[in-house]
Amino acid sequence: MQSKATAAWEGEIKEGKGQMSTTSNALQSVPYTFESRFEGADGTNPEELLGAAHAGCFSMALSMILGEAGMTPERIETQATVTLEREDEGFAIKKVHLDTTATVPGANDADFQEAAGKAKGGCPMSKVLNAEITMDARLAS
Repeated sequence: MQSKATAAWEGEIKEGKGQMSTTSNALQSVPYTFESRFEGADGTNPEELLGAAHAGCFSMALSMILGEAGMTPERIETQATVTLEREDEGFAIKKVHLDTTATVPGANDADFQEAAGKAKGGCPMSKVLNAEITMDARLAS
């Protein structure tokens, strides 16, 4: 399976602007700028989209692992916080923190924590990132 996305950038780094799209049309010409990436302005940025992808990947992996253990989640909600840091040679993503809350009838916290740990290390997005990946996992009652 292959998934594709495209990005186009016009102009210089600070005054320029870009657009990102996916072949599924989930994103279609979504704008991004220097300000939306580095200064908190409205608009998206690659790190935000990476966070959405990682949160989605992790949630699916956790659902699969729980299911394999005989537990069916009602809901898994994950927020991924991607940290972009300045380095001598530019910028790098140094951390991703996963904050997940799940409602899983019949689950105990020890089994849930074990499943969440497996999902954190096993989801494909976690494997592709060369960054420290941390997580908070809560089992909602």
